[in-house]
Amino acid sequence: MAGLNPQAEELNHIIKAHNSTVYELLSRKGKGIYFPRKGILAQGIAAKGKEINATIGTAYEDDGKPMVLPSLARRLELDTKDAFPYAPSEGIKPLRDKWQELIRGKNPSLGTAEISLPVVTCGVTHGLSMAGYLFTEATDSVILADLYWENYDLVFTNGYGAELKFFNFFKNKSFDIDSFRETVNAKPLGKKIVLLNFPNNPSGYTPTRGEGEEITNVLTEAAEAGNKLIVILDDSYFGFNFEDGTFTESLFSQLARSHENLLAIKVDGITKEEYAWGFRVGFITYGIKNGSVELYRALEDKTAGAVRGTISNAPHLSQSLFLNALQSGTHEKEKESNKEKLKGRYLKCKEVLTAHKEYKAYFEELPFNSGYFMCVRLKNLNVDKVWDLLLKKYNTGVICYSEKNLLRIAFASTPLDKIEKLFNNIYAACKDCASS
Repeated sequence: MAGLNPQAEELNHIIKAHNSTVYELLSRKGKGIYFPRKGILAQGIAAKGKEINATIGTAYEDDGKPMVLPSLARRLELDTKDAFPYAPSEGIKPLRDKWQELIRGKNPSLGTAEISLPVVTCGVTHGLSMAGYLFTEATDSVILADLYWENYDLVFTNGYGAELKFFNFFKNKSFDIDSFRETVNAKPLGKKIVLLNFPNNPSGYTPTRGEGEEITNVLTEAAEAGNKLIVILDDSYFGFNFEDGTFTESLFSQLARSHENLLAIKVDGITKEEYAWGFRVGFITYGIKNGSVELYRALEDKTAGAVRGTISNAPHLSQSLFLNALQSGTHEKEKESNKEKLKGRYLKCKEVLTAHKEYKAYFEELPFNSGYFMCVRLKNLNVDKVWDLLLKKYNTGVICYSEKNLLRIAFASTPLDKIEKLFNNIYAACKDCASS
C-alpha cells in the first residue's frame, strides 16, 4: 500500500513475516494503523523521571502529584496517580497481565498456546468496533446467528459497511450445526468473518460440549479448505453457565490453536462478567495456531493505535478500581454469590414454565441454559400488540423482536419473587390479544 506511515509498514512487515494470512485479513484501515512509538509518546517516555518534564498534556502540582479537584479526589480511596492521569492506549500493564492470566485459568484447554496480551478497550462494544476497524471492509460479510444483539448492526454495518449474513440458530431445540456449516462454507473460498456470541443474547443459549466441538470442527475444516477466517468471540456473558453439559470454556480456547488460516479474536470485559456495567473496561485478545510473540505484539500495537485514534484510552480510574478488586481477597466469593442469585432466577424461570402448561396455548420458550436472558416465541399473535399491552395494562416491560415474533426476558434484572408474575402477565396479555 502506497503512502503508509513507516511505522505502519514496519508492523505490516512483521505480521506478514510471521503469518501472511493475518496480514491479508487486515482491512485497509488495519494495514494503515500503527501505534506512534516514535513521535510525541516516545519523547514523553524519554523524559520520564527527568528533573523537568515539560512533555505531558496533564497538569501536575509542584510536588509531582496530579493536579486534581479535591471535591473529586476525596471521594476516592485510590491514590490520585492511579485514577486521574491518562492510562496507556493499550491499557495499564498489570491489568493486561492479570486478564491474560484469568483467560488461561478459565480456559485450561488453551494449555501453553501463545496468545496475545489483551488490549484494553472502552467496553465490549468498543472492542467489537476495534475488531471491525482492523479487519472489516465494506465489501465483507459478517456471518452470525439469526438471533443476535442489534448493536452488531451499528458496529459492523453502519460503522464499517459490512453486510450481516445469517445462519439459523436453532433446529429441533439444538444449535443448527447444518445451517452453520452451510453458511460458513458458502462459495467462494476466501476471507470469511464469523461472529459467535455465547451465552447468546437474546436467547440465553450456550452450546453443549458436543456442539462446541462441532462448531470448532466446521471452522477448522473451512480453514483447511483454503478459507482465511477471522472468528470474533463476543464473550460478554462468559461464565454464566447454569446447566451441566454446556461448553464452559470460551470457543477461543479451541480456535486460538486450530489452524494457521484462522485468527481467533476474543472480545470480553468486566461489564457483565464482573458486574461493572458503567466502568467501560473491555479487552481484545488474539490467538492463532503457532502465533509468535512478535506477531501478537504487532497486532497489539495496531490495536493500541486504533484505540488511540478513536478514544485515546479507556478510563484509568476504572482499570485501577477493578485491579484493586481482583487483589481484595474477597473478589471470587463476592462474584460467586452474585452468580448464585442469577442462577436462582434462571431456575425459577424453568420452574414456572414447567408448572404452567397453559402458557403453551400462546407462547413457548426457546432453549436457554445460561447468560442473562431467555426468549418466548408467540403463537399466532402480534408480538407488538402483546408488548404494548404488557406496558400499558400489566405494568411490565420486556424486549420485543418483531421480525422473530419473540419477547426477550431479562431474568437477570427481575427480582426472584416477580418472575412468576412476569410470566403470568405475558400469558394474560396474550389471552387479551387473542380474544380482541
